[in-house]
Amino acid sequence: MPAPGGSYAAPKRTRRISEPVTGSPSPEAAGWSGLPLAGIVVLDLTIARAGPTAVRQLADWGADVIRVDAPTDGFEEGREASPDHLNIHRNKRSLVIDLKNPSGRELLHRLVCSADVLIENLRPTVKYRLGFDWDTLHAVNPALVMGSISGFGQDGPYATRGGVDQIAQGLGGMMAVTGLPGHGPVRAGVAISDVTAGLQLAIGVLVALIERSRTGEGRWVHTSLLESMIGMLDFQAARWTVAGEDPPQAGNDHPTMIPMGTYEAADGYINIAAPGGRLWRAFCAEIGRPDLPDDERFSSTKLRSANRNELNKLISERLATASSDEWVERLNAAGIPCGRVNSVAEAFADPQVQHLGMAAPVHHPVMGDIRIVRNATQIDGVPGDIRRPSPAQGEHTDEILTQFGLEPAEIAALRDAGAVS
Repeated sequence: MPAPGGSYAAPKRTRRISEPVTGSPSPEAAGWSGLPLAGIVVLDLTIARAGPTAVRQLADWGADVIRVDAPTDGFEEGREASPDHLNIHRNKRSLVIDLKNPSGRELLHRLVCSADVLIENLRPTVKYRLGFDWDTLHAVNPALVMGSISGFGQDGPYATRGGVDQIAQGLGGMMAVTGLPGHGPVRAGVAISDVTAGLQLAIGVLVALIERSRTGEGRWVHTSLLESMIGMLDFQAARWTVAGEDPPQAGNDHPTMIPMGTYEAADGYINIAAPGGRLWRAFCAEIGRPDLPDDERFSSTKLRSANRNELNKLISERLATASSDEWVERLNAAGIPCGRVNSVAEAFADPQVQHLGMAAPVHHPVMGDIRIVRNATQIDGVPGDIRRPSPAQGEHTDEILTQFGLEPAEIAALRDAGAVS
């Protein structure tokens, strides 16, 4: 099936994962060969956050990720040095292709012939117009796994709308269950639908790659910010779908269990989880109120929830008598989950966070020695280093095209035509 604006007519084949793409292997081939996704070639056509988050998962585990950046026209000044860009595009390389140029679209199809995965997160209509929709790319390379993230789904009444994180948080119900009761809707403090959609897509792509190892056939994997947001509601969603309860805001308290939430000590806030059973009795004993479990108002989970305000007042009176550090030590010693409420800076200074090495060092040619948040998943025996800083736009154009078998004269012709830069 030809793509709009032209396509690369190449024989279709299934590339074995152990094979180099074509011509010379990538520079990562020697140093990254022991990583779980070594040999997987990923074309990254994503923008914003959700798509790049999905690709970052693959890059972190050793895939050869090639960012297909748009030409510099309209590119934000200084964006490549922003903390966000440095964090989200590590372990990738970049080439610039103008997909509005017929030669650029033809080049993309040529790359697709030898790629394992292509991930994009533009509006559904845009990829059809530019010629990288599923039907077109599957015809070019039946072994390709394609991953797509949209705002609201690939079809349906909202499919053509642009979507961003906060819109999805609002539509998906997240803002209705976040914040203090009566305060009005509150967004989560992170781009939760973006990040969740990226993680969901990465899981789907990995599943499709496992299936392809058996069948030789690729799949189209897709999710949306809205779907990810509904999925993240989890038990709050089940309260509605199963029991018909429309969950309200519960602030810093757990929606259904108490005491389980945020409390103020003498010098700051702590989180406590002692919702019932042994934990509830041990907690009451530790704060000097061993009588509370036998108080009729607080003798069951349902009653404690119904009398939440009264119980929280009694607990707060006791917690105000000591510092947050003292309560954290005492309650944890009694087996009761408890921890400080940290700022972001305090979180990275926490001894456990430092022990886990969540801020990984990397040298950037412009920014110098910086630290990037490492992948939150650890695989025993697999290094979690940031192997490559985020690339400058088009930094690896010639290197990548040579890897895919293009001759210097072909690259020069593409540059002259404005297809690459």
